[in-house]
Amino acid sequence: MELKTRLENDLKTAMRNKDELVKRTLRMALTNIRLAEVERGQPLDETGLVSLLQKEIKSRSESIADAQRAGRQDLIADLQAEAQLLQSYLPQAFSPQELESLARQAILEAGASGPAQMGAVMKILMPRLQGRATGNEASQVVRRLLGG
Repeated sequence: MELKTRLENDLKTAMRNKDELVKRTLRMALTNIRLAEVERGQPLDETGLVSLLQKEIKSRSESIADAQRAGRQDLIADLQAEAQLLQSYLPQAFSPQELESLARQAILEAGASGPAQMGAVMKILMPRLQGRATGNEASQVVRRLLGG
């Protein structure tokens, strides 16, 4: 089932079950999806949806850090629950071995031999990640493999 449809169906279920956490979190995510679609002038594809959910999770992580600095334990639990809920909609992450294998394949395709060609490797690798690994994780693996 398409991710957006799944989010909408789960929102309806949460509304029927009066689950405030799920309802609030999914409404916010769907609102941001609609805003992104209006900005682009076309619906987001699955990769775009996954990317947007990852951005939502990152935002929650930053808010958790701010709440911890402010000593707001009441906010931390809610934000962690929201981040976990959103995480459940993302595809399963690549294992370190799978990510390294994809990186090695991209290095071969780019003909890269050193850190100077990292940009070319990342250009090949990033579309293949499909939300199953972050750009930061991928760049660390590529940097290590290229000897940077």
